[in-house]
Amino acid sequence: MVEGRACFSREVKNGLEILKRKRLQRMKSGTAPEAINAGNMMARSGGDALKATASCGVRMHGNSNTFSGGSFPVKDAFSKHRVEKFDLSNLEWIEKIPECPVFCPTKEEFEDPLVYLQQIAPVASKYGICKIVSPISASVPAGMVLMKEQPGFKFTTRVQPLRLAEWTTDDKVTFFMSGRKYTFRDFEKMANKAFARRYSSAGCLPAKYLEEQFWHEIAFGKTESVEYACDIDGSAFSSSPSDQLGKSKWNLKRLSRLPKSVLRLLGTAIPGVTDPMLYIGMLFSMFAWHVEDHYLYSINYHHCGAFKTWYGIPGHAASEFEKVVREHVYDRELLSGEGDNAAFDVLLGKTTMFPPNILLEHNVPVYKAVQKPGEFVITFPRAYHAGFSHGFNCGEAVNFATGDWFPLGAVASQRYALLNRTPLLPHEEFLCKEAMLLSPRLPNSDPKEPYPGAEDLTSQHRIKVSFVHLMRFQHCARWSLMKMGACMGYKPNIPLPVLCSICRRDCYVSYVECNCHVGPICLRHGKELRKCRCGYNRIVFLREDILKLEAVSRKFEQEDGILELVQNQAQQGDDSCLQPNLFQCAGDGYKPYCEIKFEENPDAQEEGPLHNDGYANSNRVKSSQTKSPEMVSASEFESAVPVTSDKSAAANRAGSHDTLSLQQSDDSDSEMFRVKRRSSLSIDKRSVGETIKFTEHQR
Repeated sequence: MVEGRACFSREVKNGLEILKRKRLQRMKSGTAPEAINAGNMMARSGGDALKATASCGVRMHGNSNTFSGGSFPVKDAFSKHRVEKFDLSNLEWIEKIPECPVFCPTKEEFEDPLVYLQQIAPVASKYGICKIVSPISASVPAGMVLMKEQPGFKFTTRVQPLRLAEWTTDDKVTFFMSGRKYTFRDFEKMANKAFARRYSSAGCLPAKYLEEQFWHEIAFGKTESVEYACDIDGSAFSSSPSDQLGKSKWNLKRLSRLPKSVLRLLGTAIPGVTDPMLYIGMLFSMFAWHVEDHYLYSINYHHCGAFKTWYGIPGHAASEFEKVVREHVYDRELLSGEGDNAAFDVLLGKTTMFPPNILLEHNVPVYKAVQKPGEFVITFPRAYHAGFSHGFNCGEAVNFATGDWFPLGAVASQRYALLNRTPLLPHEEFLCKEAMLLSPRLPNSDPKEPYPGAEDLTSQHRIKVSFVHLMRFQHCARWSLMKMGACMGYKPNIPLPVLCSICRRDCYVSYVECNCHVGPICLRHGKELRKCRCGYNRIVFLREDILKLEAVSRKFEQEDGILELVQNQAQQGDDSCLQPNLFQCAGDGYKPYCEIKFEENPDAQEEGPLHNDGYANSNRVKSSQTKSPEMVSASEFESAVPVTSDKSAAANRAGSHDTLSLQQSDDSDSEMFRVKRRSSLSIDKRSVGETIKFTEHQR
């Protein structure tokens, strides 16, 4: 769970450079600036800014032209004004937010984190968040780890305007990079001084009091900004063999790769998702309302320092949450479209902060956690959450997923596709690989294998149901394409994922290429494919193990309740299902897993190298009036999603048409605001082998 870096347009960057040059000229001429504006804050350290302020905190002043760059009108980023839609004159609602569940496992229960989390999930997931009190503690403090075990450790903070916004096109909130690097100790000193100036105390204050102070300050106070060090690569878990917590499976450096974690299948590390990141805060540092990438779980450990208040929304209430945000937080002109995805698209920016009372007023369930050092906070799939720090503290977070995540992961993939956002994870690949790993555990499997526990059975059941949905959809779509005259193709040994050129989905099982589109198309675009005039020049590429995948799916269907649940979900249009099938198979002699035959087209071949944007280049098939047999695709390939912090390089690799998508990418992290992790596909140009012919026989 990583917090991202702010993205600025060229006009903004040019404006900032002009402001810096003018400020340097004034300093050289001995003329002091009249006020510290937002542009200056970008170039100043938070510590220096604090020294120049009154006791109430950071005092910064700006004007509406701060980031104009001549023609880029933006409201003052930091000055407060009354926001009528958020009434904070009465804070009695704070006491109406119930606490989330708190679990205190024994050392034996604490042995395996994913086993324990699967055990408590049926209860805890109903609240969206929960707290776990660790029965073991770290013997090496986080500060010692960061200063001694990681010499030279420094980080850059982000400046957060401490105000509410109207959430119109000209009044939004952005978090700016401060431009200064801190050591852990320097940031701690700065944060503690800011706390002491405000409260004339260095000790902890009651959580309820600071919660009231936060919402009063954000609405009416004089503090205009705070600093927050987020998306910091690294970990504060000790590598010392004597540190009990550090050598346990709850060390977040190890958790996402545990045997029960779906993310173990990812070949490349992703900071904040598979590898933890640090979050170092001060008084009123906040993390805005957001949901994790791909609706993953998150786990957050509080290493040291002041408490942290969390607000969580259960995953089952995510739609109601988004509806309230769409209708009562965001101005209509801010939304790019209508419907359920309109607010979701803006929330992906992860800078939206508003008081939970507006959710309570509209009957959206909200729960609270006050996290202390030595405690873990878990956020469950599709659970929106937000919060703030009570003072200097250091936390660490990472994502994970177990088998029960797949249905909601499918929903997230569908939403990204509708918004044309590049996925961070290959959901389809994960699902197929987990299903194949389960296949030896079918009724005829080795009796010596230990029988799975109840939590494992639930997880496996959801994998199987999701996999059957996928295989039935894929087969029906291929049947329809065969009726439309498509031929089939095979690409041997393609080791990289392929993204749909229309919706950016990962195409692990199959994809289509034709003359109508510049790149591959996933099989979910029935409408576009029906309009296609390519006829026999439309080629469907498949995995070579498609028959094995479907054989496993058919075996899953024979288990009690699997097929019935799949059919019921498909009929009801359940959100956990895949996108409704746009191909019409019913009434056309179609039966699931029936034989699909394709006549031979000797001219069908695939010769081109891979594009550098992750798409397989198709030197289009020569026109022919004969059909080709179905071809199946290459052997299993590992997902290659290297991470780069160079946004322009990522955009160039993904193609110019994808630049905007990358800049607005949704990146999960339990405390994330802007996108840091830019997942880009590192594409090597490879020649593609000859087409071979194969007829698919399915029983």
